[in-house]
Amino acid sequence: MTAVPSRPPATVRTVEIDPPGRGPLDLLPEHGGLAWMSGGNGLVGWGITARLEVRGPDRFARADAWWRARVAGLEVEDAVGLPGCGPVAFGSFAFDGATAKSVVVVPKVVVGVRDGRWWVTTIGGGDQDPLPRAWSVPRPPGPVRESGGALSPDDWMAAVGRAVGRIDAGEVGKVVLARDVVVRTDGRLDPRWPLHRLAAAYPSCWTFAVDGLLGATPELLARLEGGRAYSRVLAGTLRRSGNPGEDARLAGSAKDVAEHGYGVRSVVEALAPHCGAVHTDGPSILRLPNVLHLATDVTAEVTDGSTSLDLLASLHPSAAVCGSPTTTARQVIRAVEGMERGRYAGPVGWMDAAGDGEWGIALRCAQVDPAAPDTLRLLAGCGIVAGSDPAAELAESEAKLVPMREALVP
Repeated sequence: MTAVPSRPPATVRTVEIDPPGRGPLDLLPEHGGLAWMSGGNGLVGWGITARLEVRGPDRFARADAWWRARVAGLEVEDAVGLPGCGPVAFGSFAFDGATAKSVVVVPKVVVGVRDGRWWVTTIGGGDQDPLPRAWSVPRPPGPVRESGGALSPDDWMAAVGRAVGRIDAGEVGKVVLARDVVVRTDGRLDPRWPLHRLAAAYPSCWTFAVDGLLGATPELLARLEGGRAYSRVLAGTLRRSGNPGEDARLAGSAKDVAEHGYGVRSVVEALAPHCGAVHTDGPSILRLPNVLHLATDVTAEVTDGSTSLDLLASLHPSAAVCGSPTTTARQVIRAVEGMERGRYAGPVGWMDAAGDGEWGIALRCAQVDPAAPDTLRLLAGCGIVAGSDPAAELAESEAKLVPMREALVP
Protein backbone atom coordinates (compact mmCIF):
# COMPACT_ATOMS: atom_id res chain seq x y z
CA MET A 1 0.00 0.00 0.00
CA THR A 2 1.34 3.40 -0.95
CA ALA A 3 1.19 6.01 1.75
CA VAL A 4 -0.62 9.20 0.76
CA PRO A 5 1.28 12.29 1.90
CA SER A 6 -0.70 14.36 4.40
CA ARG A 7 -1.69 17.84 3.22
CA PRO A 8 0.10 20.69 4.94
CA PRO A 9 -2.13 22.72 7.24
CA ALA A 10 -3.78 25.76 5.73
CA THR A 11 -2.25 29.02 6.87
CA VAL A 12 -4.39 31.71 8.46
CA ARG A 13 -2.60 35.04 8.49
CA THR A 14 -3.82 38.19 10.28
CA VAL A 15 -1.98 41.48 9.77
CA GLU A 16 -2.76 45.06 10.71
CA ILE A 17 -3.52 47.42 7.83
CA ASP A 18 -4.00 51.12 7.34
CA PRO A 19 -7.61 52.29 7.12
CA PRO A 20 -8.54 51.79 3.45
CA GLY A 21 -10.38 55.10 3.13
CA ARG A 22 -13.82 53.50 3.04
CA GLY A 23 -16.04 51.83 5.62
CA PRO A 24 -15.96 48.04 6.08
CA LEU A 25 -19.30 47.56 4.32
CA ASP A 26 -17.84 49.31 1.24
CA LEU A 27 -15.39 46.42 0.84
CA LEU A 28 -18.11 43.84 0.30
CA PRO A 29 -18.73 42.31 -3.13
CA GLU A 30 -22.16 42.78 -4.67
CA HIS A 31 -23.24 39.28 -3.65
CA GLY A 32 -22.10 36.71 -1.10
CA GLY A 33 -20.70 39.15 1.47
CA LEU A 34 -20.76 38.52 5.21
CA ALA A 35 -21.11 41.23 7.83
CA TRP A 36 -21.37 41.90 11.55
CA MET A 37 -21.02 45.61 12.30
CA SER A 38 -22.04 47.97 15.10
CA GLY A 39 -21.05 51.61 15.49
CA GLY A 40 -18.32 51.31 12.86
CA ASN A 41 -16.70 48.30 14.60
CA GLY A 42 -16.95 44.68 13.53
CA LEU A 43 -16.15 42.24 10.77
CA VAL A 44 -16.89 41.78 7.08
CA GLY A 45 -15.89 38.83 4.94
CA TRP A 46 -16.15 37.30 1.49
CA GLY A 47 -15.26 34.13 -0.36
CA ILE A 48 -15.92 30.63 0.97
CA THR A 49 -13.22 28.43 2.49
CA ALA A 50 -15.73 26.07 4.10
CA ARG A 51 -19.47 25.91 4.59
CA LEU A 52 -21.74 23.85 6.82
CA GLU A 53 -25.48 23.33 6.59
CA VAL A 54 -26.99 21.57 9.59
CA ARG A 55 -30.45 20.74 10.87
CA GLY A 56 -31.82 19.27 14.06
CA PRO A 57 -32.10 20.13 17.74
CA ASP A 58 -28.36 19.41 18.18
CA ARG A 59 -27.35 21.92 15.50
CA PHE A 60 -25.22 24.02 17.89
CA ALA A 61 -23.24 21.01 19.15
CA ARG A 62 -22.69 19.70 15.62
CA ALA A 63 -21.57 23.12 14.38
CA ASP A 64 -19.23 23.45 17.36
CA ALA A 65 -17.64 20.04 16.67
CA TRP A 66 -17.25 20.88 12.98
CA TRP A 67 -15.60 24.22 13.79
CA ARG A 68 -13.22 22.69 16.35
CA ALA A 69 -12.13 20.10 13.78
CA ARG A 70 -11.50 22.77 11.15
CA VAL A 71 -9.55 25.01 13.51
CA ALA A 72 -7.36 22.08 14.58
CA GLY A 73 -6.08 21.76 11.01
CA LEU A 74 -5.01 25.40 10.64
CA GLU A 75 -1.66 27.09 11.07
CA VAL A 76 -2.37 30.51 12.55
CA GLU A 77 -0.18 33.61 12.29
CA ASP A 78 -1.87 36.46 14.16
CA ALA A 79 0.09 39.70 14.43
CA VAL A 80 -2.80 41.71 15.90
CA GLY A 81 -4.36 39.66 18.70
CA LEU A 82 -7.71 41.41 19.01
CA PRO A 83 -11.09 39.65 19.30
CA GLY A 84 -12.13 38.67 15.77
CA CYS A 85 -8.57 38.05 14.57
CA GLY A 86 -7.34 34.69 13.32
CA PRO A 87 -9.81 32.11 11.97
CA VAL A 88 -13.41 33.37 12.01
CA ALA A 89 -16.67 31.71 11.04
CA PHE A 90 -19.96 33.54 10.48
CA GLY A 91 -23.15 31.71 11.37
CA SER A 92 -26.91 31.98 11.18
CA PHE A 93 -29.00 29.39 13.01
CA ALA A 94 -32.61 28.39 12.49
CA PHE A 95 -35.17 29.37 15.08
CA ASP A 96 -36.49 25.80 15.03
CA GLY A 97 -33.80 23.30 14.09
CA ALA A 98 -36.39 20.63 13.34
CA THR A 99 -37.88 22.55 10.43
CA ALA A 100 -35.18 24.77 8.88
CA LYS A 101 -31.47 24.76 8.07
CA SER A 102 -28.67 26.55 9.88
CA VAL A 103 -25.58 27.82 8.05
CA VAL A 104 -21.95 28.37 9.08
CA VAL A 105 -19.54 29.98 6.59
CA VAL A 106 -15.75 30.32 6.88
CA PRO A 107 -14.75 33.14 4.48
CA LYS A 108 -11.50 33.38 2.56
CA VAL A 109 -10.97 36.99 3.61
CA VAL A 110 -12.07 38.82 6.76
CA VAL A 111 -11.54 42.53 7.41
CA GLY A 112 -11.99 43.77 10.95
CA VAL A 113 -12.00 47.12 12.70
CA ARG A 114 -12.04 47.84 16.42
CA ASP A 115 -11.54 51.25 17.97
CA GLY A 116 -9.76 52.58 14.91
CA ARG A 117 -7.45 49.59 14.37
CA TRP A 118 -7.90 47.69 11.10
CA TRP A 119 -6.74 44.22 10.14
CA VAL A 120 -7.19 41.64 7.42
CA THR A 121 -7.22 37.87 7.80
CA THR A 122 -6.67 35.50 4.89
CA ILE A 123 -7.01 31.73 4.86
CA GLY A 124 -4.84 29.63 2.61
CA GLY A 125 -2.71 32.42 1.17
CA GLY A 126 -3.89 33.80 -2.18
CA ASP A 127 -3.51 37.35 -3.37
CA GLN A 128 -0.80 39.44 -1.77
CA ASP A 129 -3.36 42.24 -1.49
CA PRO A 130 -6.74 40.68 -0.66
CA LEU A 131 -8.61 44.00 -0.58
CA PRO A 132 -10.65 45.06 -3.59
CA ARG A 133 -8.74 47.02 -6.21
CA ALA A 134 -11.87 48.87 -7.31
CA TRP A 135 -14.83 50.18 -5.33
CA SER A 136 -18.29 49.42 -6.67
CA VAL A 137 -21.27 51.48 -5.61
CA PRO A 138 -24.28 49.67 -4.06
CA ARG A 139 -27.14 49.50 -6.51
CA PRO A 140 -30.57 50.73 -5.30
CA PRO A 141 -33.38 48.20 -5.57
CA GLY A 142 -35.73 50.27 -7.72
CA PRO A 143 -39.49 50.09 -7.08
CA VAL A 144 -40.43 47.85 -4.16
CA ARG A 145 -43.75 46.00 -4.11
CA GLU A 146 -45.36 44.24 -1.15
CA SER A 147 -47.63 41.26 -1.70
CA GLY A 148 -48.74 40.20 1.76
CA GLY A 149 -47.42 37.33 3.84
CA ALA A 150 -48.39 33.93 5.16
CA LEU A 151 -51.28 35.48 7.10
CA SER A 152 -53.29 38.59 6.35
CA PRO A 153 -53.32 41.25 9.09
CA ASP A 154 -56.82 40.14 10.13
CA ASP A 155 -55.81 36.48 10.25
CA TRP A 156 -52.69 37.33 12.25
CA MET A 157 -54.75 39.28 14.79
CA ALA A 158 -57.00 36.23 15.06
CA ALA A 159 -53.89 34.14 15.78
CA VAL A 160 -52.95 36.59 18.53
CA GLY A 161 -56.41 36.15 19.97
CA ARG A 162 -56.00 32.37 19.99
CA ALA A 163 -52.64 32.74 21.76
CA VAL A 164 -54.22 34.99 24.40
CA GLY A 165 -56.89 32.33 24.88
CA ARG A 166 -54.17 29.74 25.58
CA ILE A 167 -52.58 32.14 28.08
CA ASP A 168 -55.90 32.84 29.81
CA ALA A 169 -56.48 29.09 30.06
CA GLY A 170 -53.22 28.74 31.98
CA GLU A 171 -51.39 26.72 29.31
CA VAL A 172 -48.55 29.20 28.91
CA GLY A 173 -47.40 32.52 30.37
CA LYS A 174 -46.03 34.21 27.25
CA VAL A 175 -45.94 33.41 23.52
CA VAL A 176 -44.03 35.32 20.85
CA LEU A 177 -45.83 35.38 17.51
CA ALA A 178 -44.14 36.50 14.31
CA ARG A 179 -45.53 37.58 10.96
CA ASP A 180 -44.00 38.10 7.54
CA VAL A 181 -44.46 40.42 4.58
CA VAL A 182 -43.25 39.41 1.12
CA VAL A 183 -41.43 42.14 -0.82
CA ARG A 184 -40.28 42.13 -4.46
CA THR A 185 -37.64 44.46 -5.85
CA ASP A 186 -36.99 45.59 -9.41
CA GLY A 187 -34.38 43.00 -10.35
CA ARG A 188 -31.92 41.13 -8.16
CA LEU A 189 -31.36 42.83 -4.81
CA ASP A 190 -27.90 44.24 -4.08
CA PRO A 191 -27.73 43.48 -0.32
CA ARG A 192 -25.17 46.22 0.26
CA TRP A 193 -27.86 48.87 -0.30
CA PRO A 194 -30.02 47.92 2.71
CA LEU A 195 -26.94 47.09 4.80
CA HIS A 196 -25.54 50.59 4.35
CA ARG A 197 -28.89 52.19 5.16
CA LEU A 198 -29.42 50.03 8.24
CA ALA A 199 -25.92 50.72 9.58
CA ALA A 200 -26.41 54.46 9.12
CA ALA A 201 -29.89 54.58 10.65
CA TYR A 202 -29.26 52.16 13.55
CA PRO A 203 -25.60 52.54 14.56
CA SER A 204 -26.20 51.10 18.04
CA CYS A 205 -27.62 47.88 16.55
CA TRP A 206 -25.67 45.04 14.96
CA THR A 207 -25.97 45.10 11.17
CA PHE A 208 -25.55 41.59 9.78
CA ALA A 209 -25.50 39.56 6.59
CA VAL A 210 -25.08 35.79 6.47
CA ASP A 211 -26.16 33.61 3.55
CA GLY A 212 -29.09 35.73 2.39
CA LEU A 213 -30.26 36.78 5.86
CA LEU A 214 -29.69 40.49 6.48
CA GLY A 215 -30.84 43.04 9.00
CA ALA A 216 -29.94 45.15 12.03
CA THR A 217 -30.71 43.60 15.40
CA PRO A 218 -30.90 45.53 18.68
CA GLU A 219 -30.60 42.36 20.77
CA LEU A 220 -27.30 40.64 21.60
CA LEU A 221 -27.99 37.10 22.76
CA ALA A 222 -24.42 36.22 23.78
CA ARG A 223 -20.98 37.76 23.66
CA LEU A 224 -18.18 35.56 25.01
CA GLU A 225 -14.72 37.06 25.37
CA GLY A 226 -12.01 35.61 27.59
CA GLY A 227 -14.44 33.73 29.79
CA ARG A 228 -16.81 36.65 30.34
CA ALA A 229 -20.33 36.40 28.94
CA TYR A 230 -22.71 39.26 28.20
CA SER A 231 -26.30 39.32 26.97
CA ARG A 232 -28.69 42.19 26.32
CA VAL A 233 -32.34 41.28 26.82
CA LEU A 234 -35.02 43.29 25.02
CA ALA A 235 -38.71 42.70 25.64
CA GLY A 236 -41.46 45.25 26.00
CA THR A 237 -41.87 47.71 23.14
CA LEU A 238 -43.50 51.07 22.48
CA ARG A 239 -43.70 52.69 19.05
CA ARG A 240 -42.18 56.16 19.19
CA SER A 241 -44.56 59.07 18.65
CA GLY A 242 -42.48 62.00 19.85
CA ASN A 243 -44.94 62.73 22.65
CA PRO A 244 -43.62 63.63 26.13
CA GLY A 245 -43.71 60.86 28.71
CA GLU A 246 -43.00 57.95 26.36
CA ASP A 247 -40.29 56.54 28.61
CA ALA A 248 -42.56 56.61 31.66
CA ARG A 249 -45.41 55.08 29.69
CA LEU A 250 -43.30 52.08 28.69
CA ALA A 251 -41.65 51.70 32.10
CA GLY A 252 -45.06 51.82 33.77
CA SER A 253 -46.79 49.34 31.46
CA ALA A 254 -47.68 46.23 33.45
CA LYS A 255 -47.99 44.23 30.22
CA ASP A 256 -44.54 45.23 28.97
CA VAL A 257 -42.83 44.85 32.35
CA ALA A 258 -44.28 41.33 32.67
CA GLU A 259 -43.15 40.45 29.15
CA HIS A 260 -39.66 41.77 29.92
CA GLY A 261 -39.44 39.77 33.11
CA TYR A 262 -40.01 36.52 31.25
CA GLY A 263 -37.09 37.33 28.93
CA VAL A 264 -34.65 38.23 31.69
CA ARG A 265 -35.45 35.16 33.78
CA SER A 266 -35.00 32.83 30.82
CA VAL A 267 -31.52 34.21 30.06
CA VAL A 268 -30.40 34.12 33.70
CA GLU A 269 -31.63 30.56 34.13
CA ALA A 270 -29.92 29.45 30.90
CA LEU A 271 -26.55 30.98 31.84
CA ALA A 272 -26.55 29.82 35.47
CA PRO A 273 -25.34 26.22 34.85
CA HIS A 274 -22.30 27.57 32.95
CA CYS A 275 -21.38 30.35 35.36
CA GLY A 276 -20.41 30.99 38.95
CA ALA A 277 -22.67 34.02 39.24
CA VAL A 278 -25.01 35.92 36.95
CA HIS A 279 -25.63 39.66 37.34
CA THR A 280 -28.39 41.82 35.87
CA ASP A 281 -28.57 45.57 35.33
CA GLY A 282 -31.95 46.97 34.36
CA PRO A 283 -34.46 47.39 33.03
CA SER A 284 -33.57 50.64 31.32
CA ILE A 285 -35.02 52.27 28.22
CA LEU A 286 -33.32 51.61 24.88
CA ARG A 287 -34.23 54.36 22.42
CA LEU A 288 -34.17 53.50 18.72
CA PRO A 289 -35.42 55.74 15.91
CA ASN A 290 -38.64 53.76 15.51
CA VAL A 291 -39.35 52.19 18.92
CA LEU A 292 -38.50 52.14 22.62
CA HIS A 293 -37.54 48.87 24.31
CA LEU A 294 -37.17 47.77 27.89
CA ALA A 295 -33.55 46.54 28.14
CA THR A 296 -31.59 44.59 30.75
CA ASP A 297 -27.88 43.77 30.57
CA VAL A 298 -26.83 40.36 31.89
CA THR A 299 -23.18 39.56 32.68
CA ALA A 300 -21.54 36.39 33.97
CA GLU A 301 -18.19 34.65 34.35
CA VAL A 302 -18.19 31.32 32.51
CA THR A 303 -16.62 28.65 34.71
CA ASP A 304 -17.18 25.41 32.77
CA GLY A 305 -15.11 26.12 29.63
CA SER A 306 -18.14 26.61 27.41
CA THR A 307 -17.76 28.06 23.92
CA SER A 308 -20.15 30.66 22.59
CA LEU A 309 -22.02 27.90 20.74
CA ASP A 310 -22.40 25.97 24.01
CA LEU A 311 -24.01 29.07 25.48
CA LEU A 312 -26.31 29.43 22.45
CA ALA A 313 -27.48 25.85 22.91
CA SER A 314 -28.65 26.79 26.43
CA LEU A 315 -29.89 30.30 25.67
CA HIS A 316 -31.90 29.68 22.51
CA PRO A 317 -34.79 30.12 22.28
CA SER A 318 -35.13 32.71 25.01
CA ALA A 319 -38.49 33.91 26.23
CA ALA A 320 -37.88 37.11 24.25
CA VAL A 321 -38.38 35.27 20.95
CA CYS A 322 -40.33 32.15 21.96
CA GLY A 323 -42.19 32.49 25.23
CA SER A 324 -42.44 30.79 28.59
CA PRO A 325 -42.40 27.95 29.42
CA THR A 326 -40.32 27.30 26.31
CA THR A 327 -41.61 23.89 25.27
CA THR A 328 -45.27 24.86 25.54
CA ALA A 329 -44.71 28.25 23.89
CA ARG A 330 -43.02 26.57 20.93
CA GLN A 331 -46.00 24.22 20.57
CA VAL A 332 -48.37 27.17 20.54
CA ILE A 333 -46.21 28.92 17.91
CA ARG A 334 -46.33 25.85 15.67
CA ALA A 335 -50.08 25.63 16.13
CA VAL A 336 -51.14 29.24 15.52
CA GLU A 337 -48.35 31.24 13.84
CA GLY A 338 -49.10 29.97 10.33
CA MET A 339 -45.61 30.21 8.78
CA GLU A 340 -42.05 28.88 8.83
CA ARG A 341 -39.69 31.33 10.52
CA GLY A 342 -36.52 29.93 8.95
CA ARG A 343 -33.56 31.72 10.53
CA TYR A 344 -35.59 34.68 11.75
CA ALA A 345 -35.29 35.00 15.56
CA GLY A 346 -32.40 32.54 15.60
CA PRO A 347 -28.81 33.36 16.60
CA VAL A 348 -26.66 35.19 14.04
CA GLY A 349 -23.05 36.35 14.40
CA TRP A 350 -19.50 35.02 14.44
CA MET A 351 -16.99 32.97 16.43
CA ASP A 352 -13.21 32.70 16.54
CA ALA A 353 -10.78 29.80 16.97
CA ALA A 354 -11.22 29.75 20.77
CA GLY A 355 -15.00 29.57 20.46
CA ASP A 356 -15.45 33.17 21.65
CA GLY A 357 -17.68 35.42 19.58
CA GLU A 358 -20.72 37.63 19.32
CA TRP A 359 -24.21 36.34 18.55
CA GLY A 360 -27.29 38.47 18.16
CA ILE A 361 -30.88 37.44 17.61
CA ALA A 362 -31.89 37.81 13.97
CA LEU A 363 -34.53 40.52 14.35
CA ARG A 364 -35.45 43.54 12.16
CA CYS A 365 -34.37 41.44 9.21
CA ALA A 366 -35.24 39.95 5.84
CA GLN A 367 -34.52 36.63 4.19
CA VAL A 368 -33.66 36.72 0.50
CA ASP A 369 -35.22 33.87 -1.47
CA PRO A 370 -32.24 31.94 -2.95
CA ALA A 371 -34.41 30.79 -5.86
CA ALA A 372 -35.70 34.31 -6.56
CA PRO A 373 -33.14 36.95 -5.49
CA ASP A 374 -35.64 39.75 -6.16
CA THR A 375 -37.92 38.39 -3.42
CA LEU A 376 -37.53 38.93 0.32
CA ARG A 377 -39.51 38.04 3.41
CA LEU A 378 -39.55 40.80 6.02
CA LEU A 379 -40.30 39.45 9.50
CA ALA A 380 -41.28 40.87 12.88
CA GLY A 381 -42.59 39.42 16.12
CA CYS A 382 -44.40 40.47 19.28
CA GLY A 383 -44.56 39.07 22.78
CA ILE A 384 -48.09 38.04 23.72
CA VAL A 385 -49.04 37.93 27.40
CA ALA A 386 -52.27 38.14 29.39
CA GLY A 387 -54.12 41.27 28.37
CA SER A 388 -52.45 41.62 24.95
CA ASP A 389 -54.66 43.42 22.43
CA PRO A 390 -54.46 41.99 18.87
CA ALA A 391 -54.76 45.40 17.20
CA ALA A 392 -52.02 46.86 19.41
CA GLU A 393 -49.77 43.87 18.66
CA LEU A 394 -50.32 44.35 14.93
CA ALA A 395 -49.32 48.00 15.29
CA GLU A 396 -46.19 46.94 17.19
CA SER A 397 -45.26 44.49 14.45
CA GLU A 398 -45.66 47.26 11.86
CA ALA A 399 -43.27 49.44 13.88
CA LYS A 400 -40.73 46.63 13.91
CA LEU A 401 -40.99 46.25 10.12
CA VAL A 402 -40.05 49.91 9.63
CA PRO A 403 -36.23 49.41 9.61
CA MET A 404 -36.25 46.92 6.73
CA ARG A 405 -38.95 48.74 4.80
CA GLU A 406 -37.03 52.01 4.96
CA ALA A 407 -33.73 50.26 4.17
CA LEU A 408 -35.18 49.12 0.83
CA VAL A 409 -36.27 52.58 -0.28
CA PRO A 410 -34.41 53.53 -3.49
